[in-house]
Amino acid sequence: MTHHLILASRSPRRQELLQRLGVTFQVATADIDESQQPGESPTDLVQRLAREKTLAVAARLPEHAVLGADTIVVLGDEVLGKPADAEEAASMLRRLRGRPHTVWSAVYARNPPLGREAAALNQSAVWMRSYSDDEIAAYVASGDPMDKAGAYAIQHDGFSPVRRLDGCYSGVMGFPLGDVTQVLRSIGVNVPGEAVIACQPQFGLCCQHSQPAQL
Repeated sequence: MTHHLILASRSPRRQELLQRLGVTFQVATADIDESQQPGESPTDLVQRLAREKTLAVAARLPEHAVLGADTIVVLGDEVLGKPADAEEAASMLRRLRGRPHTVWSAVYARNPPLGREAAALNQSAVWMRSYSDDEIAAYVASGDPMDKAGAYAIQHDGFSPVRRLDGCYSGVMGFPLGDVTQVLRSIGVNVPGEAVIACQPQFGLCCQHSQPAQL
């Protein structure tokens, strides 16, 4: 038996990646407070936000399976969220320039009709190239950084900020397809496609598969 899926995300990137898996879904968003709580670790933060997004939508639509996700950029011990304005976006990109950082992507899904839930946490190490101040200015002026954690998109052809990636390309985009596939199948949602096929032809890199998080 298949169950209709609701994606708890307004992100066009997540919607596109889920479509690549051949999954039928609708979108319903949840407005939650995404602030980091005092003493909360980056991994606890990203998992909590993915879960809260899912639960907020599931409370409104209890007859459907719901999938939520969240992604954060961590530089040292600091979480870099979405920039508030162009100045902050440029500042983030300067701080990331030529340095490594970690991207965490969490996925959480719940299927109330079956009483099932599943989660996964994906980690990628990312090294940025030494782009110039002029490149930063042009990229910020494009408006692309404004809705992205860390103020960048790994897939942006014009900026191409990443020099090296150890991890999952789609995870850095915010939606690790290997984990998404596993989580959805665990809660009884049909996934016609395979993560490797969905990811590799488009990006030239295969999604690494991480272990499901403990609920």
